[in-house]
Amino acid sequence: MGARVLVVEDAETIRAAVLAGLSGAGMEATGRPDGTTLERDLADFRPDIVVLDVMLPGRDGFALLEVIRRTGTAGVVMLTARDEVDDRLRGLHGGADDYVVKPFALAELTARVTAVLRRTGAAPGVVEIDDLVVDVPAGVVRRGGEPVELTATELRLLDYLVAQRGRVVSKAQILNRVWGWTDYDPNLVEVHVSALRRKLGEPRLLHTVRGIGYVLRADPP
Repeated sequence: MGARVLVVEDAETIRAAVLAGLSGAGMEATGRPDGTTLERDLADFRPDIVVLDVMLPGRDGFALLEVIRRTGTAGVVMLTARDEVDDRLRGLHGGADDYVVKPFALAELTARVTAVLRRTGAAPGVVEIDDLVVDVPAGVVRRGGEPVELTATELRLLDYLVAQRGRVVSKAQILNRVWGWTDYDPNLVEVHVSALRRKLGEPRLLHTVRGIGYVLRADPP
């Protein structure tokens, strides 16, 4: 699994959606409705990053942020409906690494969490699949030792597929994670997958699972 993420959010629907999005991006995510067990979670789960809502029952997000900063080095992304500048500054000055205001797109939150993980050194670095070497932070992709030139969108697509390597992902999942769209546009995905597959070359690593989606793996389907 990837980086460990603790999501503290009292709204069950939001918490479930965030957990699904982060898990879908290859992270090991677990959630809590409040900060009652925060100290134990920090010690036992040892999260690399905490996605922390501000408006929580009991201790609010600012109080929990103080606990996190006293007891560990986990990154923190504040998640809240408050958009006042004073609230954002309070969180950032208190040690939060980023601040996301509701409503938000899951793709944006995932990107911000990933960015914090990379800054703190907790995100995966170089990934190798057969003779494919992918270093997304450096923007470097090689196949058989030769550079593969990708567009920014193709690199995002490959980043998502690498995080999901060995798992079949649907076109709708790709649209949501790579473009942040919820409307279904299979042609957009097909065009970019075809271009990426062509650039990655042979033997094929990006396979089509008919009627379901795509999977990145070294072995033939």
